[in-house]
Parts: sequence; structure tokens; C-alpha cells
Amino acid sequence: MKTYFRLYSAISLLIAGFSLSCTDLDEQLRSELEQGVANVNTADLLIGAYSALNTPYHQNQRWVLEEISSDAAMAPTRGGDWDDNGIYRAIHQHTWNADNSFMNNTFNSLLTAQFQASNVLRNNPTAQQAAEARFIRALSMYDVLSLWGMVPYREELEDFRVPPVTLQAQEAIDFMANELNDIMDDLPSTGAAYVANQNAARMLLMKLHLNKGVFLNRESPVFEAADMNQVITLANQITASNRYEISNPGKYFDNFAPDNHTASTENIFTLYNEFGVRGGSMDRTWNTIAHYNMVPGGWNGWCTLSNYYDLFDEGDERLGIYYDYPADTMTNPGQRRNVGFFIGQQYNLSTDRPLMARNPSSQPLVFAREVTLRTSGNTLETAGIRVLKYAFDYSVPSGQRNNDWVVFRYADVLLMQAEAMLRGGTGTVAQALVLVNAIRTNRGVLPLTALTLDELLAERGRELYWEGWRRQDLIRFGKFLEPWQEKPADAGPHTLVYPIPSQQLAVNPNLEQNPGY
Repeated sequence: MKTYFRLYSAISLLIAGFSLSCTDLDEQLRSELEQGVANVNTADLLIGAYSALNTPYHQNQRWVLEEISSDAAMAPTRGGDWDDNGIYRAIHQHTWNADNSFMNNTFNSLLTAQFQASNVLRNNPTAQQAAEARFIRALSMYDVLSLWGMVPYREELEDFRVPPVTLQAQEAIDFMANELNDIMDDLPSTGAAYVANQNAARMLLMKLHLNKGVFLNRESPVFEAADMNQVITLANQITASNRYEISNPGKYFDNFAPDNHTASTENIFTLYNEFGVRGGSMDRTWNTIAHYNMVPGGWNGWCTLSNYYDLFDEGDERLGIYYDYPADTMTNPGQRRNVGFFIGQQYNLSTDRPLMARNPSSQPLVFAREVTLRTSGNTLETAGIRVLKYAFDYSVPSGQRNNDWVVFRYADVLLMQAEAMLRGGTGTVAQALVLVNAIRTNRGVLPLTALTLDELLAERGRELYWEGWRRQDLIRFGKFLEPWQEKPADAGPHTLVYPIPSQQLAVNPNLEQNPGY
């Protein structure tokens, strides 16, 4: 059983949806908020800060902006379904504007996490509680910087009539780096991955140093040797902790299983999920991709693109396998693939009978490689290869599933270390190749004989698919503006950051719209 604290529902209701950008909040709301805080202890507030990350992370807001904007994922409009006023199409084709509701919701959610973390700090936390809250705050700030190129930040929470200041890229980088280094000794060095820990702070620092040149100049980033050496040093520290190893062959999906809090050998930082306790919407990982006639039925929506699927070699475990795990109650007599990429004829995993489409019901349910941003006719329900990274938790009748959401994983540490070596850090290409091949060997594919930045980007795509990092990777490797399936080349470099949402500009005079919007 996972260790947890229960968060009082009153605080959840008071704080949920709270935007840091608002300057005209009613004094009554502030009074109610403060009364609610007075009735709970700091441990409950800290759980609220952790829980605030669920909405943007769980294959939802932040995930959509990072993955559906890339070559790895798409949310095609299927007849009248999945239209949503074109917000998903705009994200995939990079034709968004400042009124895209998905961006405003993500902006709000990340700033809510920042607020809840800061709120812990004014309620007499222990040294470890304060360190955990500051880690959560730094993580949410990192995502805002990655997506929008600046970070609204509120130092004091006492007067909401004063708008937050805006930290520009260098200021935000310095702030986060100082915070993470300052809290390191107060974070636990061991324990559950769903508690902020020293290696999670090191990994966030790795991402900060690796992407520093990008955040400062997205069109022409400079990767300073000092930053790359910091990435390598931090990676070595994580490895030296002897807490992680690359999953054994056949165990890649242990990292995403309903029991991944004990089964995974790679997970460094996760978001807690437990049936009957708390967590995020893990069902979205299934519902967004599954056809109506699959068991359980889904919303028949998102898919990947055939060119992305073709990055993988036949036999690559990451492509998908029959995965036997405790929460799988399906008999699956044919031992059909139940994780990874779903392509071709789909089957009932209890009876092994071929599934049929819904309309027309005479059409076999065969997921096809070909997909367009708008689908119709006979391909309405079958277009697109579907992707399931998190093995479905059949042990839970409904509601919260038990898979912890993976934020940081050890394989990413090794891939970032290899990249830092290729970008001028201490080390050789041969040493970088060893790191990458250590992963590939355990995934059941042949080792690479040479390693370039392009090959490393492809390997990151294979290893980290649908984990919420693809857009960031494409920008760092200079590929984000290029055309790919169902997306032409970008009209200009302004799309390397998202526009500040119009609603945020309206309430915070310290925000200034990003160029090009």
C-alpha cells in the first residue's frame, strides 16, 4: 500500500482553478481561502501542491502542448467528434493563436501548481516539506518557461491585487537553478518516486542546463560546455546513487504499469495515483485512444503518425508486446499486444474474437497507418495507429487507476548525458554510444554502430514516446519548424514559443505578448 496523506476537500474546492494572474479577486474569496488554510495542516497543503500537477500532466493539457504539437501524436477530427473548435488541429499544425482555450487552461493549471507550492511555504513547513514544495514550484515554472518563454512569479501571496512579476528567461533559469541547488540537502535521498527527492532535483537541473541555450535563443541556441558538463556531472551523481537501472528485457512497461511504484527500476519522479485515495485522470491514457468496441470502450480519438511508428525496428519491445502484469484480468488467450502501438486488426482480449467497427458494424476494426487531420467515411473509426504507454488497470472497477504518472525516468538521464557529450561536454562519442546502446540492448534491438545528433533524437523518440518531451526535443534539435505529416513548415520562428493567452494578458499588466502573435 502506498503511503499517503488525505487532502481536505474544502481546500481542493477553494484552490482548484485558481489563477495566479488575476488581479481583481474578490476579498471574500481570499477570506474563505485563508480560513480554509487555517483548518488544515501543512502536510495536507503539500499533498495539494503535488495533486495540482495532475491536471496539466496526465495526458492532458501540458502533454497535449508537448506531444500533439509534434510528429509523435495527433488528435484527428473524426466526423463531428474531436473538433472542439479546431483547437487540436491548430496545435498539430502550429496555427494556434492567443485565444486557444487549451493554452489558457494549461497556463492556469501550471500557475495553480506554483501557487499551491508557495502556499505551503507560508504555513510553517518542516525543512523537507519546504524543499518538496520548492521542487514542485520549480517544476511548474520550468514548464511555463519551456512553453511560453517567461514565467509569471508571485513572491508574496498576501495581496492578490498586486499582479505577479514576469521573470524573463535568464531570470527564471537563475531562480530555478538557485532553488534546486539550495534545497538539495533537505530533500530525501531514498524513498518513493512520488515524493520529490534529490535525484528528481538533479534531473530537473539536468533539463535546465541542457535546454538553457534554447530558452535564451530558440532560433540559434548555443550549448555552452559548462552547461553540458553540468548535465554530465548530475547524471553521474544520479547513477552513483545506485537506485536505478535500465529495465531488464521484457520489463520496459514495468515503468508504466499499475504497480509501477514497486515494479519500476527506472522511475525517478512520478505523480501518485491510488484507487480510492487520490490521483489524476489515468483513464485518459486509454480513453483518448481506444475504440468504442474495445474493452473497456474509449473515445476513439488520438493516434500517432506512420513516420513516427517507422522509427522503430521490428522486435523493439517499446513498439509493443503482450505484457503480463498483476492488474491484467483479461484472459487474452491469443496473447495479443496489450501495450505499445496498436495497428491492424484488433481483438477482444477475453475471447480473442476480432473486433468490428461501430459504424458500419460490418467493417473489421483494423487500425490503419494512414490518417488525415480530418477523417470521414469508412476510415472515420479506424484511421491512425493508437498508442497505449500505460498498461490498463483492469483491477479497478471504475475511477482512479493505480499507475503512477511518470515525470522523470533513468533512461532519460542516460540519453541526456549522451547528448551533452555530443554537444561538447566532457566525454567522447564512443562513450555516448555506450550509454545509448545500454538502453537499446535491453529493449531487444541491435546496438547502434555510430551516434549522431539525428540518431540520438530518433532514439529519444523511440524511448520516450508519449511521455511529454517530444516538442522540447524537436526544438532543441532544430526540427520543430520543419514539415511533417499533416503539418507544413511553420510560417515563422515565433511558434517556438506559444502565445501568452489573451485572458492572461487582460488581467496581468506585467505580461507582454510574445513576438509574432
